[in-house]
Amino acid sequence: MIGLISATAAGTAARDRLAAAWPDRTRVYEGPVREAVERAFEECEQLVCFLATGAVVRLVAPLLAGKAVDPGVVCVDEAQQHAVALLGGHGGGANALARAVSDALPGCRPVVTTATDAAGIPGLDTLGWPVEGAVAAVTRAILDGDPVALHADAQWPLPALPPNIRSAATDPAPGPGSGTSGDVPPPPRAERPTPVATVAGPGSDAPGAADGLAAASAPAVDTTGPADTTSAAVTAVTADTTVVADTAAARATGAAPASRTADATSTAVLWVTDRTVPLGERAAVLRPASLAVGVGASRGVGAEEVLELIREALAEAGLSARSVAELATADAKADEAGLVEAAQRLGVPLRTYAADALSAVDVPNPSGAPLAAIGTPSVAEAAALLAAGQGAELLVPKRKSTPENRPAMATAAVARRRPRGRLAVVGLGPGARDLLTPRAREELRRASTVVGLDQYVDQIRDLLRPGTRVLESGLGAEEERAGTAVAEARAGRAVALIGSGDAGVYAMASPALAEASDDIDVVGVPGVTAALAAAAILGAPLGHDHVSISLSDLHTPWEVIERRVRAAAEADIVVTFYNPRSRGRDWQLPKALGILAEHRAPATPVGIVRNASRADESSRLTTLAELDPATVDMMTVVVVGNTSAREVAGRMVTPRGYRWQT
Repeated sequence: MIGLISATAAGTAARDRLAAAWPDRTRVYEGPVREAVERAFEECEQLVCFLATGAVVRLVAPLLAGKAVDPGVVCVDEAQQHAVALLGGHGGGANALARAVSDALPGCRPVVTTATDAAGIPGLDTLGWPVEGAVAAVTRAILDGDPVALHADAQWPLPALPPNIRSAATDPAPGPGSGTSGDVPPPPRAERPTPVATVAGPGSDAPGAADGLAAASAPAVDTTGPADTTSAAVTAVTADTTVVADTAAARATGAAPASRTADATSTAVLWVTDRTVPLGERAAVLRPASLAVGVGASRGVGAEEVLELIREALAEAGLSARSVAELATADAKADEAGLVEAAQRLGVPLRTYAADALSAVDVPNPSGAPLAAIGTPSVAEAAALLAAGQGAELLVPKRKSTPENRPAMATAAVARRRPRGRLAVVGLGPGARDLLTPRAREELRRASTVVGLDQYVDQIRDLLRPGTRVLESGLGAEEERAGTAVAEARAGRAVALIGSGDAGVYAMASPALAEASDDIDVVGVPGVTAALAAAAILGAPLGHDHVSISLSDLHTPWEVIERRVRAAAEADIVVTFYNPRSRGRDWQLPKALGILAEHRAPATPVGIVRNASRADESSRLTTLAELDPATVDMMTVVVVGNTSAREVAGRMVTPRGYRWQT
């Protein structure tokens, strides 16, 4: 819950505006300001104070308890010009809240002073994973450009990391449960060739230009790629250079990753592992959610017995409890109070499986007892493997609890998930920056690799984090771009595949998802389509039933297109034509307009919008009889009204209901 506090009439007006925008997320605190702040600080996860920053500093200073527990605090000035992230930028979510407040209050701008945010570097405490150790010291080393050695068990879909974080050839320190049998297997190698990589420094116009932190010394080709062949259709350009860990792959081949070893003078270390590792004064560890714990239990088992068993199993295997993603058991144990409480105390979900699903899992230690009790020879091992998913590795076989003076009532096993790459298919909107959604911005910042058409990449290049790999190509390489994005995700990376408008409308989502299988996570990010952008400019032409039809016959036979146009004409539906005319396709638009003219009057309004929302935007209204197809090109959207559409005060309007026609 977000507490809202104000003191003056202007502040109260802004406060009420935010409360109206977020009715389910906010709580207004009335009364004396000091008491309101104290109550909100105690009761809410975040605060927005419409007060001067100095006043808020004095009010909250006596209330501070610690970075891990204090709420995030944002201050908004009375003129609503600035939303200042004052306290708890990362841990309290104040940085994100300041940006959200700015989006909700027109004219307001976020003020974020956290060093990593200002430098465009992902904070170690913002990645959604637990982080331990000398977080501040390692973050300082990253910001100062000092060498930071990265030790990772596998390729995880992290955001782009700055170039001074270099992969270290050294494996995590051996210990109980470590070694070859305990390592995360590398993700499947991608089937498509990796593009040639070049390096461009920040602000450089030419690939290969060195700028910033030793960009020229970075490898010219991403050696984590799936193959050593190259693709002429796609070129990789990086803002700096991202180097990601591939120690698991190196162990599998017996070779150290060439040109990827961290500088020998490096004293800062960043681990990405679920194993227990030694942490020095300048070392931190990110804990991926990689472990699934399967638990079998007798009726009436206590939570403490379950938790102690899990602690022992993890400790003896050299694994961190902070990497446990979930507990898993049989459906018959879904309401077992001890298991429910154990999951709650660990802060993870309790997932259950049917007995027949558990029975289908091949396990090393089946038993007759659970088979007789609930119909499966294994609960702990089978549930752990099912929860860990495809390619899981059983790290800790079934073991029993060891209570004193009574029989064991619980069993546990631990499995490790294979890392899954992440593919975000992102719609950039029609081109204007203010029509790029906040969610799209977040996905671009979350990605370590961005794949897209070169002209679309140019639109958002400034939003990418330093070190983001950019794989771009020209027109006509849509299927190859889609395949490249899927291959990058299969290699374990966080990938953003971008397209204009909405990526699912005549864009990249279809070819990408046609190739993507269930071995990667896929996220769709909607965008404002060209049809919607053009309609907003024209007036309200889409007020009733409407259809979008592409007139490009490069992928669809003209016979099919013509049949769809004729059906729309006969059904009296407003039609938006995409890809209406190009140099090589100049007859399709006149043909389509002729079909519509068989069913609509010559005076039917037609809207023409070129480069909707961009700097050189142009639009005009004409009629079906007067439209000159020669004035239309591939950057144009053509909207043809139905029989009820009309021009009103220079705007194209389609009545919302047929009753409006009289």
